Amino acid sequence: MRQLKWFFLCLAAVPMLAWAGIPDIELRDLDGNPRNVNAFIGKGKWVAVMVWAHNCPICNREAPELTFFHHDHRKKDAIILGISIDGAKNVDKARDFVDRHSINWPNLITEPDGAALMKFGAGPLLGTPTFYLFDPSGELVGRQIGPLSAEELERVIGERSGPVTN
Repeated sequence: MRQLKWFFLCLAAVPMLAWAGIPDIELRDLDGNPRNVNAFIGKGKWVAVMVWAHNCPICNREAPELTFFHHDHRKKDAIILGISIDGAKNVDKARDFVDRHSINWPNLITEPDGAALMKFGAGPLLGTPTFYLFDPSGELVGRQIGPLSAEELERVIGERSGPVTN
């Protein structure tokens, strides 16, 4: 089953390989400061962008595990970047999500219409969580709609760049 899931991740990446370039998407962090996603992507580390919502059951289940992943990898080879689709009117709910799960990775916020996320070049947002995986050079190499465990993330990164150690 897991191998089949990664098949879809890789298959979803095939049309995206023609797209080149690091996305230029300016959003706001949860304190209202403008931030561009290109400040995080293409800086020599893998970046797993998790698109989440405060009321998404899968997002709530996976956030703690991804927090451990980010802590273990952030200084070496990979980071998590969160993008909440809760929108400006629900920024307090997004902050509560981050606090509740003790999230230690950077988080930005956008409106729930998904318009800003179209700039990732992987089609419309179909639900949360959605993950976009960027290699260390900033190339979008995959998209996963639905759950993505830290173990699966480590496996796909390891398959693409050799063993990932903790």
